[in-house]
Amino acid sequence: MKWNKKFEYPATVRGMVEGLRHYNINNEKLPSVTTILGKTQSAEKAEGLARWRARVGIDEAQRITDQAASRGTAMHAILEHYVLGKNRLDLTNIGQEAHKMADVVIDKGLSHLDEIWGSEVALYYPELYAGATDLVGIYNGRESIIDFKQSNKPKRREWIEDYLIQLAAYAMAHNYVYQTKIQQGVVLMCTKDGYFQEFIVSDQDFQKCQHKWLKRVDLYYKNAQK
Repeated sequence: MKWNKKFEYPATVRGMVEGLRHYNINNEKLPSVTTILGKTQSAEKAEGLARWRARVGIDEAQRITDQAASRGTAMHAILEHYVLGKNRLDLTNIGQEAHKMADVVIDKGLSHLDEIWGSEVALYYPELYAGATDLVGIYNGRESIIDFKQSNKPKRREWIEDYLIQLAAYAMAHNYVYQTKIQQGVVLMCTKDGYFQEFIVSDQDFQKCQHKWLKRVDLYYKNAQK
């Protein structure tokens, strides 16, 4: 994979403010993209999550959530090391699952990566929000924001709208700070059973996601003032 370190990305410190993830960038404490999405999710989505927890039981729901989070963290770490040309060996049960998933993403997803600008990149929009994306670079010939996701089962596109909005948020921040024109987001997803999915959002659909994101940001700050 070709590296092109054309931008200098800022150092950042993650922290919690009133229990919510924030980023400290250039002496600004900015809410994370995931914090904003979480605090502005639709009532329908919140109700669906509550129904699932009630159906499987609170303890089991927490176990599933924690296991998925651990698997996702392990997979991300393996992929990050791969992109940097390093090896990472995790022999735990979760780690072995994550290695298999990462290998699928490398084979079926990262093979389309033409150029890397940055890995685990901190991005921010001054006075509004911040976050970190897995990759910025050129994917299938187009400047893109790229995120890795793990899943317990395959997803339909309509189920991952927040993932696509998240990519749009990162692109807006990158375009504003670095004067780029990124208009494509890519989600590379693998289930624990090794099923790979690629979701691409671009051009007009990407702009729609940006508009949805701005509405979520507006709602977040309006709620914060109450």
